Amino acid sequence: MFIKNTIFVLFLAFFSASIFGQKDSVNVKDLKIKGDLKIEKGGVYDPLAPSKAAFYSAIFPGMGQIYNKKYWKAPIVWGAMGTSIYYYLDNNKEYHRYRTAYKLRKNNLVDEFTVDGVEILSLETLERAQEQLSENRDMSLLTTVILYVLQIVEASVNAHLLQFNTDDDLSFKPTFINDPTYFEAPKVGLTIKYNF
Repeated sequence: MFIKNTIFVLFLAFFSASIFGQKDSVNVKDLKIKGDLKIEKGGVYDPLAPSKAAFYSAIFPGMGQIYNKKYWKAPIVWGAMGTSIYYYLDNNKEYHRYRTAYKLRKNNLVDEFTVDGVEILSLETLERAQEQLSENRDMSLLTTVILYVLQIVEASVNAHLLQFNTDDDLSFKPTFINDPTYFEAPKVGLTIKYNF
């Protein structure tokens, strides 16, 4: 047991090195001193950046992503919203087409699904088509609204997270402390210190 502990201590002593993580996220440019009060000014932190990104995204979808300098995300937003809007318009057009044919058929008039006096689609089929297209249209509208809200939230969260510095300067250094009260075999412990 003593040999294992000694090897472990030697291993940590010889092969331990400082590991780096994050720097302070506020980079101070100016420091004004007023009496005993120090006022820090001019850091990289902008508390209004998330709200600006959300505002720009609400005005025009994809603009918040451009504000965050994530230019590659804007075409994805435009494509997703454009696709759902396209399906909404297409389902709405088809719904009105079948709705018009249904109304004409109910009034014993000729509709586009009647060729030479022969009905291609029955009245029940026209009703089911209207119901299905109405559901599809509503689902496309819901998808558009959800995508609109999600792109606003994404721009805001991204603007907030961009303000954190993620350099690899977080320090971690193991320290060995001998306890002079024990005369037995050395005991190993680990102390971790971190600062904000």
